[in-house]
Amino acid sequence: MITNNPFSSEEITPPFNDEWVAKRRVAEAIRKLSEALVTSSPSIEEMHAIADKLEATGADFREAPRIFGRKSWAEAGEHGNYGQISHELNPLAGWSNPIAPPVNSWLDGERAHATCECGWAYEGPPGSVHGGMVAAIFDQFLGVAQIIGGQPGMTGYLHVNYHNRTPVNTQLKLEASLVKVEGRKTIIRGEMFADGIMTASCEGLFVQPRGGMMSIKTLDVPKR
Repeated sequence: MITNNPFSSEEITPPFNDEWVAKRRVAEAIRKLSEALVTSSPSIEEMHAIADKLEATGADFREAPRIFGRKSWAEAGEHGNYGQISHELNPLAGWSNPIAPPVNSWLDGERAHATCECGWAYEGPPGSVHGGMVAAIFDQFLGVAQIIGGQPGMTGYLHVNYHNRTPVNTQLKLEASLVKVEGRKTIIRGEMFADGIMTASCEGLFVQPRGGMMSIKTLDVPKR
């Protein structure tokens, strides 16, 4: 069953329609390609030949109809609502966004949970997930967890503590809970684990814009 709430359970929300089925397939192929790129060493000639193919594919994509920004996708009216589109295109959790690990988050009462796995494309220190990626995962996960407080907002700060290295190619489990809601401010605290060992913890402050999240005006940014 298609649900409007992708955070209602651990089960990954199915695509809204066949368009997203196809886009998820493309995204997964690009993820695998990225992993292969940073872990393989073919000949220079082979890499140039691969680049030729990818450049041609990229050109075909750029000639297709374009939609810039998730609000524009939602306003088009045929791709799902804003939440469903975010579930596909979010840069940390989007199943149709190839740069996302992706992070799978869900709510269970007064607690939030998430899982993800970062491959070699996210390596920082040897065999470890880049610290900036750890912080980004927390930003995404705590942003979902703030739903517990009933007023989603934008990140005010993230205070991340790194306790142990976070290994690549290992399922990461995250847990978070509400600290407090104060006016338009929500404070959430979360922890990250790998094989039962806490690798990092974080406290995040989120501030709801006056008028709510959907009142945010889209900036006039260049389109590529």
